[in-house]
Amino acid sequence: MIVSFAILEGFRNEIQSKIFSFGSHLTVSKYDTNNSIEIEPIGGPGLIEELHRFPQVQSVQPFARKTAIIKTKDEVLGVVLKGISEEDSRSPMRQNLVAGQFLSFPDSAASNDILISRKVADKLRLKVGDKTLFYFIQNPPRVRPFRVSGIYQTGLDEFDDVYVIGDLRQIRELNAWPDSLVGGVEVVLKNFNRLDPVAENMYENLRYDLKLDKITDQYAQLFDWLQLLNRNVVIFLLLIIFVATFNMVATIFIMILERTNMIGILKAIGATDRQIRSMFFFRGISLTLRGMLFGNIVGLGFCALQYYTHLIPLDPENYYMDRVPVHWDLAIIVLLNVATFATSLLAVLIPTYLISRIKPVAAIKFD
Repeated sequence: MIVSFAILEGFRNEIQSKIFSFGSHLTVSKYDTNNSIEIEPIGGPGLIEELHRFPQVQSVQPFARKTAIIKTKDEVLGVVLKGISEEDSRSPMRQNLVAGQFLSFPDSAASNDILISRKVADKLRLKVGDKTLFYFIQNPPRVRPFRVSGIYQTGLDEFDDVYVIGDLRQIRELNAWPDSLVGGVEVVLKNFNRLDPVAENMYENLRYDLKLDKITDQYAQLFDWLQLLNRNVVIFLLLIIFVATFNMVATIFIMILERTNMIGILKAIGATDRQIRSMFFFRGISLTLRGMLFGNIVGLGFCALQYYTHLIPLDPENYYMDRVPVHWDLAIIVLLNVATFATSLLAVLIPTYLISRIKPVAAIKFD
């Protein structure tokens, strides 16, 4: 159970961390019936101040998106350039870097640095330090040279196949926007578990021309997959608890049958059923505590081995990561031990009531 929960939480945190590195808990943008990647601009500074007034908001960052075509000597590929601001330079995207460095943001002009995915780099045969041309289909068409500052890899096709990260000021210049306009703002909450009520409250207080998107709706297939993992682990844990309870009951029954003669003698010399039950009960507790001790050693030992050595690999194409992830949560470990101990107590207590049905004369003669 410890290993199951550690791996489940590891998967959940790893996937959510990768998703949040490209998006945030909530996205505020211009309300538009057009379902295009490129959205109408909104006023950034005023909206950011307005969103910061919500007590549940941790940070707010502007962004903008623009479609482009990357052309090299041999290949052509369509991508989405996502512009971020210098304030977002410490974003979780850094954890996805596999080569190179993060974007640099000079004070004098827009940065020509970009981050591309490992998939895009392989398709276009680009490496860190290479320069390439981006063609923007607009009126009039624009061409911009960019330098590959770093290469990232998330394992999520939704991002690796599409997104290139660049400077927000580049998109402002291409769209002839003033510094006060942005494509939208991304909102990170202090507690992701409060996403739905916070989103509802924020939506009611936003201007009528703005829309609010939850990340669970934007990437519904990924979060549905995480929910499916939850159900699988719950079923798995119920089966483990059932088997463990059955084993404990069977063990105590066998102990009682093996000591039927002893029970008869104890009753004959005046021992009460309660006293005899307590003997088997505390013996069962001793076995339970010993089993829990070894179970914790094995479970936590395996988790530590995987956490520090990455002993068990995974196929990133299927699991979105290259190793089995492990997440340490002391509260869950303590709760599992308490629940296991409580269940074992009940499992030990039930068969001891068989003792009251044993008659001293028949028990002494029992062979």
